[in-house]
Amino acid sequence: MAAAAVACWFCAITSTGTSRYSLSSSQRLFAAPHTPNHRLFVTKASNDKKKTPKRSPRKSAKETEGISQKKSTGRSKDERPCANADGNSVRSNTGQPHSTAFKSFGARIKDSKGFLMNDQQVETGNFQDATCLNAVVKVYCTHTEPDYSLPWQKQRQYTSTGRHVLNSLPLLTCSAFIIGDGKLLTNAHCIEYGTQVKVKRRGDDTKYVAKVLARGVECDIALLSVENEEFWKGAQSLQLGHLPCLQDAVTVVGYPLGGDTISVTKGVVSRIEVTSYAHGSSELLGIQIDAAINPGNSGGPAFNDQGECIGVAFQVYRSDDAENIGYVIPTTVVSHFLDDYQKNGKYSGFPCLGVLLQKLENPALRACLKVPPNEGVLVRRVEPTSDAINVLKEGDVIVSFDGINVGCEGTVPFRSTERIAFRYLISQRIRFAGDVAELGIIRGGALMKVQAVLNPRVHLVPYHIEGGQPSYFIVAGLVFTPLSDLLIEEASEESLGLKLLARARYSLATFKGEQIVILSQQSKNPSLLCKVLADEVNIGYESMEYMQASYFVLKFNGTRIKNIHHLAHLVDSFKGEYLVFEFEDNYISVLERKASAAALSDILTANSISSERSPDLLEPYVDPTGNNQAYDHQDYGDSPVSNSEFGFDALIWT
Repeated sequence: MAAAAVACWFCAITSTGTSRYSLSSSQRLFAAPHTPNHRLFVTKASNDKKKTPKRSPRKSAKETEGISQKKSTGRSKDERPCANADGNSVRSNTGQPHSTAFKSFGARIKDSKGFLMNDQQVETGNFQDATCLNAVVKVYCTHTEPDYSLPWQKQRQYTSTGRHVLNSLPLLTCSAFIIGDGKLLTNAHCIEYGTQVKVKRRGDDTKYVAKVLARGVECDIALLSVENEEFWKGAQSLQLGHLPCLQDAVTVVGYPLGGDTISVTKGVVSRIEVTSYAHGSSELLGIQIDAAINPGNSGGPAFNDQGECIGVAFQVYRSDDAENIGYVIPTTVVSHFLDDYQKNGKYSGFPCLGVLLQKLENPALRACLKVPPNEGVLVRRVEPTSDAINVLKEGDVIVSFDGINVGCEGTVPFRSTERIAFRYLISQRIRFAGDVAELGIIRGGALMKVQAVLNPRVHLVPYHIEGGQPSYFIVAGLVFTPLSDLLIEEASEESLGLKLLARARYSLATFKGEQIVILSQQSKNPSLLCKVLADEVNIGYESMEYMQASYFVLKFNGTRIKNIHHLAHLVDSFKGEYLVFEFEDNYISVLERKASAAALSDILTANSISSERSPDLLEPYVDPTGNNQAYDHQDYGDSPVSNSEFGFDALIWT
């Protein structure tokens, strides 16, 4: 199983930069079979470093394209009526009123249809002189990525504009747009690892420093602000509009590859459904369009014919068998991000139920579970960190969510004649972390109602690291660090080994704050792999360099390790003679405590390391389980895989 899992897993690389399409353990579902010719590209700025490609799951085999950029803020109106196939007008059942906390700049008037416009009317289909174009700005970002193989330092700084000195590869800018109240919206991947962000308005030659207020990794949105009042003089603001209908005209505006001035491309809405977000390894509502989206368009707005912004461009689909498939983050997702920021003063994330569900299309299976025809999905696993663990059991059948019936394929009604994945109800813009949902379930043939609190999912192996710098802890030349998706991406599969990859991908966190602690490798090259900073005190442990199983650190002096901070706490508080580390496959490492402490200074000096631990480990240790007692539980890796990992459509994480 481990070998099959890794074979389904990849990280994409493009000629314009480095990007990541890592396999999600919980939320990403693709219907199309995997082929190497299908790629999902996040238009993301990149440096000259290339990362080892990794295989992706059976999702519509997509690849990410680099453009480091981010997004800002805006508000959306209720979704406007859409036409059925028979021409009848209907309103989307997702429409909800939006708050008005984000005010817009500039004089604006309402047109005859009630749309807020900047003092000049936009002609349908003609954006050449439209004032809404003036709200689109160019983003320049300087990036400094961490080095996960050497976690005490960062990689070489680069910028997302200009031309790289070493290989003359063009690096790309990204786009953003003004939404008012001194704020802008762009993509989260545009400003990832950004040390300085600058923006420039259309027709201006001055760049202004921008501040990142919030960053939503899952939804790939970032909120920026500019404090310099000069930037806002005469600024135009965009109003977020409705969720469009199929075949509605759409215009994408931004600063893509190929020139320095603004670019406009047109197309139509091809599809609206729950879509995989490559940057955040999540699944949220997305708009598929056939208008060209190129590197640099990321963070730019997509307009309807009334000049309303209906979403944010963020990724494209590349395939030898398909053309002109781009994706836009709809205003419903953007509004959720903005409401979350307004409500909590920060981005707290999209909630989830935390269950693994199986479809109930088979009549015999439904009859065995005493479920009515075409109803419900079967609960196969409940995440230990979710609130649903208190109210749901394996074998329960979820037949409704807040009164909305759930079909046997895991879908719910959407608009009038459409259906959409059940996950949409949980992550839609009216649902926030801490909200309570009422579930209708069938247990043992009896119908009952239960309530579950919705919270963001806890990943045992995180896709992004808070603060952008990995934790590390050095003991006698052994470098410990928590396992993350970014570390896996930076390393090679050969050096990590199939066993680690399988267990990292298919394990569930048993409590919030749990981490898998491993020995950090000191080289990206498998032939130069080294896990130990050589010194006399650790002589004899060089063989660990060739042992893939020695990555996993399970216990220290008999105590199971909860996370990297817990390990540092155990080592600091230990007063005995020997430090005993237990690794996977019964490998053991014993170090003399006093000799290790005496050798530490020389090891740090010899390797130009300023501290034996990352700054976050200098803080007092707080037990994530609420007590300081030793704990033990089943080994990592016995959790079931999801459809996101194997492309098995019958199983879905929600």
